[in-house]
Amino acid sequence: MTITTEPAYVFHRGSSPLLISMPHSGTYVPPQILARLTEEARQLPDTDWHLPQLYAFARQLDASILIATHSRYVIDLNRPPDGASLYPGQSVTGLCPIDSFDDTPLYARAEDQPDEAEIAARRTAIWQPYHARLREELDRIKARHGIAILWDAHSIRSVLPRFFRGKLPDLNIGTADGASCAPALAEQLLAIARQAPGHDSVLNGRFKGGHITRHYGHPDQGFHAVQLEMTQACYMQESLPFDYLPERAAQIQPTLEKMLHAVLGFARRAPAGA
Repeated sequence: MTITTEPAYVFHRGSSPLLISMPHSGTYVPPQILARLTEEARQLPDTDWHLPQLYAFARQLDASILIATHSRYVIDLNRPPDGASLYPGQSVTGLCPIDSFDDTPLYARAEDQPDEAEIAARRTAIWQPYHARLREELDRIKARHGIAILWDAHSIRSVLPRFFRGKLPDLNIGTADGASCAPALAEQLLAIARQAPGHDSVLNGRFKGGHITRHYGHPDQGFHAVQLEMTQACYMQESLPFDYLPERAAQIQPTLEKMLHAVLGFARRAPAGA
């Protein structure tokens, strides 16, 4: 079964100890899948829009950058390969989602939903190559620097009743309740986030980090992973046509830069293998 002819990711290799992952920024949907989606789903409303543009400054920090090409509606790269829930007891979307963040069907007909064979083919074609590159790059960075730091970049609409009440804080730092990175680094990042003018923040609130953060973050082995889930209101229009808003983005980018500088400073100060 041929799922896609497009590569699973775009990758830029830097020389610093930092890898930035953007698993939900992809917008490509293979034609044979797109044809089965509803009109609403074809707008891809749950995309982490414009993150490569928002984080364009990261190249100046010499960070490695891994960006998904395919929509999360094809396969969610931040879910475990077996589709196990990251937040048991709470409403979540799956490895190959069949419903949207607004809890509406993605597929026009129930029989259009992917079966187990198609899910397996999507996993082989897209999920596995992305994670193989992620693993390879983290290992390369660790071998070179003695430490590797993974920054998993995400964004989401600020109001989504399916997942949380009220308005989400603007900057949601997740470290799997302290398991995926050094507590000192997490606290430093939170302190920077709290200084962001006009923005609020939280550490390990509703979003504690998905599969990528939890799976690759092993601070005792020198791998530190942090997820930042931002509200899209920080930098873009949250409804169609989902436009990037440069003036608004410019207000949050200095905070993002400070956070990534802090990550690099931590890497320089950490003992080898920390």
